[in-house]
Amino acid sequence: MGVARLRAAAILAAGLLLASPSLAQNVAVGSSGLPVPRFVSLKSDSVNVRQGPSRDQAVVWRYVRAGMPVEITQEFENWRRIRDFEGGEGWVFHSLLSGTRTAIVAPWAADKTLIDLHASPSDTSRVTARVEPKVQAPVDKCDGTWCRLDGKGFSGWIAQGSLWGVYPDEKF
Repeated sequence: MGVARLRAAAILAAGLLLASPSLAQNVAVGSSGLPVPRFVSLKSDSVNVRQGPSRDQAVVWRYVRAGMPVEITQEFENWRRIRDFEGGEGWVFHSLLSGTRTAIVAPWAADKTLIDLHASPSDTSRVTARVEPKVQAPVDKCDGTWCRLDGKGFSGWIAQGSLWGVYPDEKF
């Protein structure tokens, strides 16, 4: 019983470490020399996702949305295992990915409640726009609490926790 509890605790601790992207980000360096995991975006409107890291592997689905943020979770030679905001995972060739940072606003939201963008990184600053959940936009910078979005027809600062495509506390 003691060994089983110890094993369960070790598995739980490992799971918590991996579930915390801001901590996990410094855990490994991939074959590219860059940290794994990390966020990138899709470079093309047509990106095949494969079952494994090879052109011989079956295409399991195709993304048709350039700029969509994805998280690189593993690297193998020139292949990247990615995860999207819905949890879908698969392998794509590295040249189909871009280092351009984008994010999706609150993809987990069940309703269409609008989310405020602000003139400066503060809840008390003027609201510059309101966006619906699942809106995709380029991320100019993040200060660890707020991120600056600059989309088509809108721009402003949004609470970092309202985005999928950046890690909690990440700065860039």
